[in-house]
Amino acid sequence: MPFPIADPLKQRARCSATSSAQLAFAAIFVAVVHLAVAAAEPPNPADPAVYGIQVESFHRDHWAFRPVIDREIPGGTSGLSDQPIDRFLSRGLAEKGLGFAPPASDAAWLRRVFLDLIGLPPSQEDIESFVSDDPRLARGRVVDRLLAHPGYGLRWGRRWLDVARYAETNGYERDGAKPNAWRYRDWVIDSWNADKPFDRFLTEQLAGDELDQVTAETLIATTFLRLGTWDDEPADPLVDRYDQLDDVVGTVCTAFLGLTLRCARCHNHKFEPLSQIDYARMLAIFDPLERPRKDRTEFDVEIGSPQEIADHRAGTARQQAAIQAVQHQRDALLGQVKTRYFSGSPRRLKADVFAALQLPVDQRTAEQKKLVEGAAADLDADLRDLETPDERRQRERFEQALETLRQATPAPLPRAYIWQETGTPTPLTRVFRRGNPQTPAGEVTPGFPEVLSHADIPVSFAPAASPAASPTGLPSPPTTRRRLALAHWMTAPANPLVARVIVNRIWQGHFGEGLVSSENDFGVMGTPPSHPELLDWLARSLVDSGWSLKGLHRQIVLSAAYAQSSDAHPEGLAADVENRLLWRFPYRRLEAEVLRDSVLQASGHLNPQMKGPSVFPHIHRAVLEGQSRPGDGWGKSDPGQMARRSAYVYVKRSLLVPELDLLDLPDTTTSCEQRVISTIPTQALTLINGEFFNAQADILAQRVERLVSGTTTGNANDSSRVVATFRLALGRDPEPGELALGIEFLTRQRNLLREEGSSPDSLDRRALAAWCLVLFNLNEFAYVD
Repeated sequence: MPFPIADPLKQRARCSATSSAQLAFAAIFVAVVHLAVAAAEPPNPADPAVYGIQVESFHRDHWAFRPVIDREIPGGTSGLSDQPIDRFLSRGLAEKGLGFAPPASDAAWLRRVFLDLIGLPPSQEDIESFVSDDPRLARGRVVDRLLAHPGYGLRWGRRWLDVARYAETNGYERDGAKPNAWRYRDWVIDSWNADKPFDRFLTEQLAGDELDQVTAETLIATTFLRLGTWDDEPADPLVDRYDQLDDVVGTVCTAFLGLTLRCARCHNHKFEPLSQIDYARMLAIFDPLERPRKDRTEFDVEIGSPQEIADHRAGTARQQAAIQAVQHQRDALLGQVKTRYFSGSPRRLKADVFAALQLPVDQRTAEQKKLVEGAAADLDADLRDLETPDERRQRERFEQALETLRQATPAPLPRAYIWQETGTPTPLTRVFRRGNPQTPAGEVTPGFPEVLSHADIPVSFAPAASPAASPTGLPSPPTTRRRLALAHWMTAPANPLVARVIVNRIWQGHFGEGLVSSENDFGVMGTPPSHPELLDWLARSLVDSGWSLKGLHRQIVLSAAYAQSSDAHPEGLAADVENRLLWRFPYRRLEAEVLRDSVLQASGHLNPQMKGPSVFPHIHRAVLEGQSRPGDGWGKSDPGQMARRSAYVYVKRSLLVPELDLLDLPDTTTSCEQRVISTIPTQALTLINGEFFNAQADILAQRVERLVSGTTTGNANDSSRVVATFRLALGRDPEPGELALGIEFLTRQRNLLREEGSSPDSLDRRALAAWCLVLFNLNEFAYVD
C-alpha cells in the first residue's frame, strides 16, 4: 500500500509544537497526497472478509426486513367498529381478555383532535359549531376541516423537524448561523399542508437538485442534508468532512429506514447485520457533495431552476443595458453644456480649478485632483446655470428615467443553505480502518445494505446521459444522480422499511408511542411491533393511497381506539400496564410548543402569521450574559412577532428558549425519534413564576375584563369573570363547585393585594391575572386527555 508516504508527515504534525496554520496545511497536504496516490493506483476493492459480513437467511428473516404483505382484516363481533384499525387492535385486546375503554366525551375528543392535528385547542366557536352539527357527520367534518387548516402543517411539520435534527446554527463554541435555514422549515410546513406524497417528500430532501424538473423549492428541500452540527475550526479538516458525511448517512438511515447504520462506521455493527462495507457504500452516495464555504465561513447560495436563474440574469442584464443607454444620452447632453462652459470663462470656480478641470484626469497632479474634488458642487451649479430651458427639461427627464429604472431591479433569487455537487471528478470512496479517513483501505462503489438486497429493486447509479443546459447556455457538470437512485430505491413498493417507518411515526404522534416503540431503530436491537399485522396493513394502505399522509391521519383519528377515554381500570393495568395494546387512550402532556401556543391563544395574543424568517422571543439578560459572545447571542423581534406560533421560534443549538427547553425540547444534534418527558421542579416553577406565563395571564385577564365590562362590582361580576376564563382557557363552563372556588379565590386575592398596598384600581385585574395563571397550571390545560 502506498499510504505510508504520508505517515511521517502525520507523525510530525501530531508531535511537533507547530502553529494551527501549519497543522491545517499538513492536514490538507496529507489529503492531497492520498487522493493523488489513490488516483494513480489500480482498483483495489475492499476486502469483504475483513470489512464485510456473511448475510444469512435468518438475518433477512427479521420482521422489518421481510416484505410488506397484504394483511387480512380480522373479522369482528356484532357492535364492533368496522374500522380496520379497530379490528386489528381488538383482536390483540381479546387475547388478553380486554376491550376498548368507554368512549371519551365529545368535548374531550374534540380537544384531543384539535391539539393533535393543528396544535391548538378548539375555540368557543369551534365547540358550538361541533355541538350543533349532525352527530353522525360532525366528527368527520371536524377532521376534514382540521386537515385543511394551515395549523396542520405547523403541527406535523414541527414533528418532522425533530426527526430532521433541525436547527438554524452549527453548534460548537461559536455556534454560527446557518443562513436561510428557515426556508427549509417553511418548505416542510408547506409540504405537509399540501399533502405532498411522502415518496416525493423524501425524494426532494435527498435529491431535489437531481430531479428532471429542478425548482427553487426542490433545492430548498435539500437543506435537510446540511442541518447537522458543523465545527468551523476543526483540528483535522479531512476527519471533519467525513464527520459531516457521517451525520448525513446516519440521519438518512434512521429518519427514513429506521436503521442504525452509523454504528458501522468504525467496525461491523455489533448487533445488526450491517457491515463497514454497507456503511461505505451508502457513504459513497453522498461523497460527491461539497459544502459551499470560504475558509471558516459557510454561506448560502442562489437557488432556482436553470430557467429561473437565466430569466433573473437576463432581467438584470436588460435593466443594466437600459440604464447605460439613458446614462449615455444624459452624458452626451452634459457634454454639450461642458463644451460651452470651458469655451468661456469660469463663474464660481477659481482660475486654478478651472485650469485643472480642462486637463485629462491622468495628467492632473495630486494637488489638482484635490482641488477638483473640492469644487464639484460649484462646477455642478455653474453647469446648471448654463443650461438652456430645453436642456434642463431633457436632463430632468433622463434623471427621472434613471431613478425609475434603478427601482425596477428584478426581485432577488431566494437563497438556500444546501450542499452541492461541484461537477469535479467523482471521488473514490473507501472503507476506512477503524473509521479513520487517514487510514483508507479498499474501495467501494455506491450501494445499499446487503441485508436488503433480496428486495430486488432495480436501480442504476449512472449519471445523466447528457448534462442540462446552464443559465449561461454552456453545458453544466451533471450530478452523479446517486442520491436520486437512493430515493428511488427507498420509495420502491418492494422496499420493506420506508412505509413502515413513516406510518409508525404518524401513529406515535397520535398515541404517544409507535407500534414500534423504538421509532428510529427497526433493527434486531429495536423493539418488535406490538401489532405487526396492523403495521403492515397501514404501510400497504399508505402506498396504495399514493403516499397520502392526510388520509392516514383521518383513518387514525376517526377510529374507536382514538376515541376511547383515558380512564384506567385494574384489569387493564394487570394485563398490560404499559398500555401497548391500547385498552385506553394514553394520557400525555402537551409538547413545549403546543403549551406555549395554547397560552397565546387563550390570551388572544397569538399572531397567526405564516412563513418568513424566525422570531426571537424575549430571553432574560442574565441568560444572554452567559453566552460565548455576551450580548450578541440572540436577536430582537417586536412584540407582535414574538407572539407567533412556536414553530417559528429561532432554534439556536447553544441557546434554546429557556421556557421551552425546560419543557423538553428535542436534542438537535441527532435525529430525535421521541421527545423525553421529564418531571422536574423547575418546570412547575417556570409555569407559576416565569415571565412569559405571568405576562400572558395578565393579557388574558385584560381580555376577560373587556368581555365582562359594564357589569356591577361584586359576586355577579366575579361569576362572569370565572366563567369567561374557563371558556377561554379550558373550552368549557365551570362546574358549580369550580365556580364557587373561583369566586372565593378572587375575593381572597383582592384582600391579599389590598393588604400589600396595591392600588384599588388594579385589584380586580391583578386578582384575575392570578386566577388565569392558576388555570394555565391545571393538568386539564397542560395535558391531552
